Formats: sequence, structure tokens, C-alpha cells
Amino acid sequence: MIRYARRAAAFCLLLLVALLVNSARVMVFEADSLDDNPANRRIAITRYAQPRGEIVVDGRPVTASRDSRQQLRWERTYPQGPLYAPVTGYSSQTYGTSLLEHAEDAVLSGTDPMLAPLPLWNELTRSRQPGGDVVTTIRAPMQEAAFRGLDGKRGAVVAVEPSSGRLLALVSSPSYDPGVLSGTGKGVEDAWRRLNAAAGQPMLNRALRQTYPPGSTFKIVTAAAALDAGVVRDVDAPTDTPDPFVLPGTRQVLPNEAKGCADASLAAAIQWSCNTVLAGLGVKVGLTGMVDAVERFGFNDTGLQVPSWVAASHFDREMSPDQLALSSIGQFDTTATPLQMALVAAAVANDGEIAEPYLVERTTTSGGRTVRRAGGHGYRQAMSPATALRLRELMVRAVEEGTGTNAAIPGARVGGKTGTAQHGLGNTGTPYAWFIAWAQDEQEARPAVAVAVVVEDAEASRTDISGGGSAAPIAKAVMEEALRLETEGRG
Repeated sequence: MIRYARRAAAFCLLLLVALLVNSARVMVFEADSLDDNPANRRIAITRYAQPRGEIVVDGRPVTASRDSRQQLRWERTYPQGPLYAPVTGYSSQTYGTSLLEHAEDAVLSGTDPMLAPLPLWNELTRSRQPGGDVVTTIRAPMQEAAFRGLDGKRGAVVAVEPSSGRLLALVSSPSYDPGVLSGTGKGVEDAWRRLNAAAGQPMLNRALRQTYPPGSTFKIVTAAAALDAGVVRDVDAPTDTPDPFVLPGTRQVLPNEAKGCADASLAAAIQWSCNTVLAGLGVKVGLTGMVDAVERFGFNDTGLQVPSWVAASHFDREMSPDQLALSSIGQFDTTATPLQMALVAAAVANDGEIAEPYLVERTTTSGGRTVRRAGGHGYRQAMSPATALRLRELMVRAVEEGTGTNAAIPGARVGGKTGTAQHGLGNTGTPYAWFIAWAQDEQEARPAVAVAVVVEDAEASRTDISGGGSAAPIAKAVMEEALRLETEGRG
């Protein structure tokens, strides 16, 4: 009898050991795969069991959380949704996350190990911390000025601090309220379908992820290439460029909207936006020189993040001479994001150097302790300081006496470049209106802001002036806010 009891005890002990081994296998070795299994609803329940951290602009949160009292308890809300949607993106229990909500999800959801009080704390306790906060570089008055300026028109505005790369305004229009996507159910699904089917594509971040032909604003890049290559040494000297200008190897004549472009100097060509002069200079620089020059500005960079990913601006590496001529004035296959063109203006304003653009100043715990701090990195040396100085003078002349007079600000030094970009079948679509600029207070040693504005549905004639008429006033309003904020900070 005792023998049978011992066998039974041994068998029970074996079962206990097997149970412990299996538990260890499940809890230790298979934990990650089970956590990542889409069928594991406990992950979603845990994720939404506490409020997300906040995205902060100018010291105030532009996000919030609502207790739904459902199984997935906390839903995201956006008190000023359309204004900041191009910055925040959405956090949806149905469709996931986008933009900053995606890029900084670990901090906002509380899973970032850096939020823990001690190293490996989350791994040992298998817990998460309260969601941390993401403090952005955006300045609210500038964001509001850009949003008002576009007034629902399709387009985008990007403002950047040239010396640091801090993004000060990031607006895409038309916009939407991300809060309609936050929860679950038929209402969220209907909102998703409606937004994705909308003709204006409100969920498209035009500032970061839409590329456009940059038109005449690209002439600043070509001018920099010509000056750095020594093709132009005196900006006031004639360039020996005929008008009409026949594209190399073709019979196609390149027109000018401006008058007096025959043999015009580079200074006059920037001031009045002569197509022929800049197209000719691009051909003289040559394909290799132009590719090298534009890539120093950041074109063809597929890895830029701010921290949300940014669409690559494009300049062909293989072209015929006639295609190169057109590309040199921002046509043919050349495309750029509004962020890229803001960086072009910033390079001119910052002695030829482009600081790496960034949108997050720092991340913090829910209690305010800094977790990470961003910024302070160089991105590209786009041109020599001497070339940047000359281009600043030419862009100032374009605002004071040329096509960009609508951007002039009393008491400030403003440099700008207008542009229109043809598109559509046979270039029959309404041209995109562009304006890039920078502004410097007369009492300051360096420019405070660089801006790029694109308006897709500009109501203007098909001339280069449309950039000055439709886009320049928006840029002016944003730059005025930047200068006002700088003055307040100085006081």
C-alpha cells in the first residue's frame, strides 16, 4: 500500500513539475509572441486602460482623453483637432496611430522603458508607467496664422527656425478632426470611409508627405549651384542668355512671363523670375553639378524624419539637356515637399547650413521629468556662406522691388521668392502658387524664421505673380507672428 502511495506521490510531483515547466515556457519563452498575437484582446484592454500622455504646444496640451466606460476604456480627444491634426495625427482604437501619435507612441502610451523609475523596471514587473508627454516645437500663434491664411484651401505651410531646425508651424489644408476616429463602432468606420473618400484628402499631410513641382521657387537652388560652381561670379553681370531660349536639342521655346529677360543678370532673373536665365544656368552647371547641388539641400533623401517620416523630394539623376533645363526651374520631374522648400529658404538665411528639422523639443514623464531632448544637429551644408550672403541680397531685392512685395514687413528685413508650378494634362490645371521666404528683425543678428507656402487652388492668373498674390500674404502673416514672438522673448 505504501508502495502505491509513493508511486502516486511521485506521479503527482511529476505532474507538478510539468505544470511549472509549461508555465515557465508560456510566461517566459512565449510571452512576446503571445503579446504580439492580434487575437490577444488583453493587450488592447491594457493599452487603453489608462489615459495617453499629452502632446503639448506652447505649454498647453492639444490632446486629451475621455473615459468611455467601455472595455477599451480611454479614448483620445482633440480639443482643436483640425488646427493641430497635421502635427498630432490620430490615435484610434480601430485604425491605429499616425504622425506624432505614432512616432512617439511608446512615450504617450507609457511603454517606453525610459519612463520607468529604475532600469528594467517594466520588464521585471511587466507593468507600464503613466503615459508621458511630448513637448513640440510648434508656436501656437504661428500655427493659427498659417491655418487662417489657407482658410480651407488645399495647400500647406511650413515654418522653421533657420539656426536650430525647430519646426514652428506645420499646417495642411483642408484638415479634419482626428477625434472622430478615436473609438470603435460604426460611427468611427463611417468617419474613416468619409475622410478617405473626400475629394480634398483631408487626412493627407501635405506639409510633409505631398510633393509638388516647386516651380520658380526652385530657382534659388539653381542660383546657389551656379554661384558655388563659379558659373556666375558677378550677380549683376549679363548671363549671355537669349530670349527666346530654345531648349537644348529641341525646337521647343521656353517662355518667360516677365519682360526684359534677354541677357539678364542673375540678380534681375531672381527679382523678376526669368525662366530662360535660370534654365540656361542649370545647363551650364551640368547634370553632375546640379545633382550634387540639389542633394546638398536634401533632395533625394529617403530617410528624413521629424520624427514622423517625410516624403523624399525628387530631382532626377539622369536627364537629357532639355530636361535638365526644365528641371532647373522646378519643372519636368522635379518635385518637393513644402518642408523641403522651407529648408531651401532656411539654408539661405543660415549662411548656407541647414539644421536638421525637428518637431519634438523633448519628451517627459507624466510628472515632468525630461526623458529625451531633441535638436542641435546639422543636416546639410547646402552652399557656401558667401553664396548664401549673395542670395539673401537677391531675395531681399525680390521682396522690396520685385515679385514678392506682398511679403514686405515694416521694420524687418525679408527675403523671398515667388513661384508657380504648372501641372495637369498639357499644363492646363490651375497653377500651384508657391512662396518661400525668411524674415529678420532689424535689431537681431540672424533671421528668426523661414517659411514655405503652397496653395493648390490659387485663384490667380498663370503667371509667376500668383505666388506673390496667393501665397506671399500667408507667409507674411506667419513671419509677422514669428517676429512678434521674438520681440516678446527679447523683452
